Amino acid sequence: MSEQGMTGRWQIVAWEQVYDDGRRTYPMGQQLEGFIQYDPDGRMMCMLCRGDRRNFTSGGQWNASEQEKAQAYNTMLAYAGTYTCSGDIVSHHVELSAFPNWKGGTQKRRIETMDAGQLVLVARLEDGTSEARTARLAWKRS
Repeated sequence: MSEQGMTGRWQIVAWEQVYDDGRRTYPMGQQLEGFIQYDPDGRMMCMLCRGDRRNFTSGGQWNASEQEKAQAYNTMLAYAGTYTCSGDIVSHHVELSAFPNWKGGTQKRRIETMDAGQLVLVARLEDGTSEARTARLAWKRS
């Protein structure tokens, strides 16, 4: 797979996780909003959220209730950095992330499908634990 074929903006279509024990979950629900973008200079960014996120009612961005701020965090994923491709693996080298544990790390995704209109990325998560699962994210060109 080539980095050139990935260049551009891709809109999220679906995100599901299938656990080794057979459970199937949708981390941000089945109505998603968001995108992943791969720039020709090797930079990338990803922003995903539930389609039904609620506005804060208890205050503004900084003084809303802790419950509302936690809910906002639980309904959005965002990170950015650089990327490289090797075979069917795209590696996201994370510079900034809403989830601080990813900062400075690498998130690897296997490219399952990539054509003119569709991109499917797959990640194996928490292998060897009771929470082991395969995440599959489907995207379409924007």
